[in-house]
Amino acid sequence: MAKRPLNVGLIGGGGGAFIVQPHQKAINSDGTRRVTCAALHPDPNVAMQEAENWPFPIKGYRSYDELIEQESKKPVGERVDYVTIVTPNNVHFDPAMKCINAGIPVFCEKPLTVTLEEADKLVAAVNEKKVPFGVAHTYLGHWTTRFSRHIVRSGLLGQIRWVDAYYIQGWLAERAEDTGSMQAEWRVDPKRAGISNCGGDIGTHALMQLRYVTGLEVTQVSGHVETFVKGRRLDDAFFTYVKLDSGAHGLVRALQIAIGHKNDLGIEVNGTKGTLVWKQEEHEKVVIHLLGQPDRLYYRNAVTPNDGFLKDVPEWLMKEPTIPSGHSEGFHDAFARLHRSFEEDVRAYEEGKPLPNADGSKYATVMDGSIGIAFVKAAVDSAHNGNSWVQMK
Repeated sequence: MAKRPLNVGLIGGGGGAFIVQPHQKAINSDGTRRVTCAALHPDPNVAMQEAENWPFPIKGYRSYDELIEQESKKPVGERVDYVTIVTPNNVHFDPAMKCINAGIPVFCEKPLTVTLEEADKLVAAVNEKKVPFGVAHTYLGHWTTRFSRHIVRSGLLGQIRWVDAYYIQGWLAERAEDTGSMQAEWRVDPKRAGISNCGGDIGTHALMQLRYVTGLEVTQVSGHVETFVKGRRLDDAFFTYVKLDSGAHGLVRALQIAIGHKNDLGIEVNGTKGTLVWKQEEHEKVVIHLLGQPDRLYYRNAVTPNDGFLKDVPEWLMKEPTIPSGHSEGFHDAFARLHRSFEEDVRAYEEGKPLPNADGSKYATVMDGSIGIAFVKAAVDSAHNGNSWVQMK
């Protein structure tokens, strides 16, 4: 028997917001989830108008408080099964906490919160209530990211010595915040974005890529947080030298004023036996450099286990690609893979079963989100203190 499609609510996303579109496409992509309701804007009248004009019929709410209150009264099967929060950073904590307390699972955009205190409170609440909670670090959804994780964590590169994780953009090379760009305007506002624009917006993606692929944790940070565009209230450059718990070192860097760069996220992992290179803009492949051997290129859905470098590859990983190699998956597919993994945990939660993916193997967890906030804070503290080494919480 086919499973009942999960009902998903949106908090935020009106007024032309970009990030809601890939989320709603991902939610509806498999036929096992569907957007059914939303509180799309902080102005109640605008929220209702946005819902009325949505591309397909949804139940509009005047506020997220109203959505949470009304939906939580409904029986399972009619109520919202989880919400996706796509508001500016400063409106992540309150709706997330209220959903947790109402027993509603949450899939939240990053960064998790604007302060470490808020992040800690969310971690404590999730641990107490045992409610599924995911953070939308999109690029973990690429199949090649999961394949890279398998390679590195299987020890095929030997002992890790150095990691360079980066995210470079050019869209803030000029004062886009003065041209009516909603995306730019709130990101450089400390009240809405928090203590760092560049670090919170894309530096956390680079950090998450490092942690997810390698399994290593940052122990100390030396940060350089800079603003190149005159008059901008928050940083547009975020560079950190990091020490890792294995003894390895690395860089986590982000830049938004590099003209010509679009969404240049990538990671290079240097080990004693070889190097792995992955780039988001070339996300169909993983490159392996081995000492004294030809380079190896692995393409999604064209991987042969036990080929002389690879050993066994998990069956679930081999079955994950959705289309043949050469037909590119992409950004929307990565989002869909995250929501697909989160769906498994939501269904398990509603059936009173253990959550199969809550260990962070398929999507970023609330703890991952909290670590991201701690990292940004450590980097900013370091930058304000002569780039001194700051211990990660």
